[in-house]
Amino acid sequence: MLIFKKVADLRQWHTSQTTPIGFAPTMGALHAGHLELVRMAKRDGCLAVASIFVNPTQFNDPRDLEKYPRTTEKDTALLLSAECDVLFIPPVEEVYPPGKELTIELDFKQLDKVMEGEFRPGHFKGMATVVNRLLDIVRPKRLYMGQKDFQQLSIVRDMIRQLKLSVELVMCPTMREPDGLAMSSRNMRLTPEMRAVAPMIHQTLQWARIELGKNRPAAKIQTEALQKLSASGLRPEYFEIVDGETLLNVQHSSDSEFIVACTAAFAGEVRLIDNLVLKTGH
Repeated sequence: MLIFKKVADLRQWHTSQTTPIGFAPTMGALHAGHLELVRMAKRDGCLAVASIFVNPTQFNDPRDLEKYPRTTEKDTALLLSAECDVLFIPPVEEVYPPGKELTIELDFKQLDKVMEGEFRPGHFKGMATVVNRLLDIVRPKRLYMGQKDFQQLSIVRDMIRQLKLSVELVMCPTMREPDGLAMSSRNMRLTPEMRAVAPMIHQTLQWARIELGKNRPAAKIQTEALQKLSASGLRPEYFEIVDGETLLNVQHSSDSEFIVACTAAFAGEVRLIDNLVLKTGH
């Protein structure tokens, strides 16, 4: 596995490649979900390029940025085990050269305003900016991202459309622990007590899928889901049942062919997000 820290070195390597590149951007603290992105790229016949970059512009709370786990040595070993071809670990000044304005100004309409957008102002602008910047550096044919960050995925898809970027976005299914908890870099910060409670998030999403199948009003399911999460000891921020394309709330199962439930909840001090497709016509 080649490791690059400078944009110029990565681009120079790129010029000699004929095999298409599959790119998995990460912020490190890797788990099996990240490794699956690399493996999917390999299965698709691509050279797998992963990046580790803790992007300062998408943290609206500086303390969250400070607490974010940094485990580069362990991450490198994991990527080697997944047969990753290239690891890109740039310092901040390589991604954001001083004096160069790279922030993208796009109108995502409601996509960046609902759910996460309501609780993390500025987060998606920073995320879209860094993904666009990394795509410009790596120049992949395919971009691999996990379903767990469904809203992020929706915004990246819209950014690709608006900027007419020549990259194919591939959504990878959420990888889960045996008890259903979505794999996340944040899970390592859970106390034993909260780790025992956290699977309730996935259980509540599964319950919502069953209830929507009974043609119950989505608003009632949302209210009861919030109550279930609170009763378990979690502190939910939202539980929304939305159209999978627009991220706007649906009222009934018949409103859309593609319906997703998305939620965020605090398990102690750790904020966890998850989602589940409740209905798909695809």
